[in-house]
Amino acid sequence: MTDQPAPTADRQALSAESASAVRAYAADQRARADDLAAALEDIAANGLPRAEDCTPWETIRDSRLAALAAGRDRAA
Repeated sequence: MTDQPAPTADRQALSAESASAVRAYAADQRARADDLAAALEDIAANGLPRAEDCTPWETIRDSRLAALAAGRDRAA
């Protein structure tokens, strides 16, 4: 990815700090996609887990909503 062409007239160049932040975000998203792919491959190879071994979606939803609500105090 370091072989990217220089910004052209129709693109706005990023500061080094902004470019670094974008790369970090891309790496995080790539890692999340890899985690999802691994989970799907496990399901394909071994079948679905038993319902008793899974976390109900309501629990996951409530946990995520609580985390989002706790983060509202942060500045953008």
